[in-house]
Amino acid sequence: MEVWKKARELDTIIFSLTKKGEFARDFELIKQVRRSSGSIMDNIAEGFERGGKGEFIQFLSISKGSAAELRSQNYRARDREYLTSEEFSSIHDRCEEIGKMLQGFMDYLQSSEIKGSKYIKR
Repeated sequence: MEVWKKARELDTIIFSLTKKGEFARDFELIKQVRRSSGSIMDNIAEGFERGGKGEFIQFLSISKGSAAELRSQNYRARDREYLTSEEFSSIHDRCEEIGKMLQGFMDYLQSSEIKGSKYIKR
């Protein structure tokens, strides 16, 4: 899934940024930032694996919330001068893109007649 790939790329970037300079010493913020960035991709994967459309949509919604949470934490990191303007903008834009992709995917699933793999008779 393209959105999961983008979430994974974002998580890798976040991990790298949180290892630099003053940011690397703000353990509380690092923990929050890494958890929310990881949560984006993890909830996409978990929801998909559940095998039902309703559960998948629920987990995609949680993932979208984590993207918003990361966007907020990104402001905090910028306010504390841990990020350059370019780093801040890159993270912000990626979070927004992922959020839009997740919303589009949820809208598609809502209107789809697909029920999920767990409803297929075997």
